[in-house]
Amino acid sequence: MNKEFFEALDVLERERHIPKAYMIEKVEAAIATACRRELGTTSITVVINPEKYDMKVYRKYKIVAEVEDPATEITKEQIEALEAQKKAEGVKHKVRSRRRSIGSDYEYELQTKEFRRLSAQSAKQVIIQGIREAERNYQVREYEDKKGEMLSCIVSKVEDSTGIVVVDTGISNAVLPKNEQIPGEVLSVGDRIKVFATQVSSGDKGPLVSLTRVHPTLVKRLFEAEVPELSEGSVTIRSISREAGSRTKISVESRDPEVDAVGACIGARGARINAVVNELNGEKIDVVPYSDDLCEYVKSALSPATVKSVELVGERQARAIVAPDQLSLAIGKMGQNARLAARLTGCKIDIKSE
Repeated sequence: MNKEFFEALDVLERERHIPKAYMIEKVEAAIATACRRELGTTSITVVINPEKYDMKVYRKYKIVAEVEDPATEITKEQIEALEAQKKAEGVKHKVRSRRRSIGSDYEYELQTKEFRRLSAQSAKQVIIQGIREAERNYQVREYEDKKGEMLSCIVSKVEDSTGIVVVDTGISNAVLPKNEQIPGEVLSVGDRIKVFATQVSSGDKGPLVSLTRVHPTLVKRLFEAEVPELSEGSVTIRSISREAGSRTKISVESRDPEVDAVGACIGARGARINAVVNELNGEKIDVVPYSDDLCEYVKSALSPATVKSVELVGERQARAIVAPDQLSLAIGKMGQNARLAARLTGCKIDIKSE
């Protein structure tokens, strides 16, 4: 076992995040399995020393007066004959166990270069399987840390027939289904996009990751990335309602009397909100102030329409009065504005013209 082998383990640890100790354990197991198959015995010990770039394989016998199982037992006379044979062949016969009394263990080093090619191939397959298993475990752990978070990805493949998009997340390739893409958005290979990881589980071929671009929390994560006041805690997002590809409403609240929550999310000349809009393929976003006063909250939530007054007509039910020229704007195309406002506030809203 040469220096290059151990350097390869260092590369696996550095570039593919597979612990060196884990791979040494797998290699020891692979070599031991190959030797056991070759020799027809389970009494095999493999010792790898990465500091000395060295590997030793030992076969263990139990010293007995009379052999009943030749695979695991040996007599003193047989030991002497074996050592004499190795000496005659010019082979260094290194022994681990020096005691030669009945009942003691006798271990001597095997010459691994004498093993058949079939055993070497078997060991190789175990090692390859170990690498794949370690990579899968690493990917699952990495994705578990990303669950509920936003990921930056690069589109690596687009299937025209199904609309499925394959993205490189920096951990592995993952699938963005058609129904989790923003309606009307056309993605191409090489595009950089943001996605939201909703679920992570372990599969036979690696981690199973559920990615989406239509989840409301993606909007929240995008704002958190653009608005320092959100990460600092001086501004909080209270609620989000979204119809992906069309419109989103988001309500924000300031915990610092000197900070304008809406202004912080919009940014100078709309720079912050525009960055979010651009990432969402031009989706319209209304940022409104949260209020504990439900009437005021509903009034703000119906923007961009101007609402004259709001009154409560039941539990979580409100009637909004608007000018005739604001009625269609308050309701929105196919009722979208009213629908999103109702979801945002958790209140049923009846819109009337004055």
